Amino acid sequence: MDRHTFNRDYWHPALTAAGIQSSRATGMHALRHFYASVLLDAGESVKALSEYLGHADPGFTLRTYTHLMPTSEDRTRRAVDKVLGSPSDGLATA
Repeated sequence: MDRHTFNRDYWHPALTAAGIQSSRATGMHALRHFYASVLLDAGESVKALSEYLGHADPGFTLRTYTHLMPTSEDRTRRAVDKVLGSPSDGLATA
């Protein structure tokens, strides 16, 4: 199914039923951006995301979504928390 058919037959009627006005902020572009941000936050590679989004060049994906990628500090914190537990686990930290 192409995106125009999906928008016309499913997405726009769902927005209307939910009482949400159709706009760029609630359109498929926003949903696509959300999808990319969730995958990047979960640690998916830019190469894989590029394939999922249908981009021919992973560099384009990187340039488009780089602002959504977790920072090095975020990745480091997650890695350490995964091994040692996070402060929310009730474990004492130095």
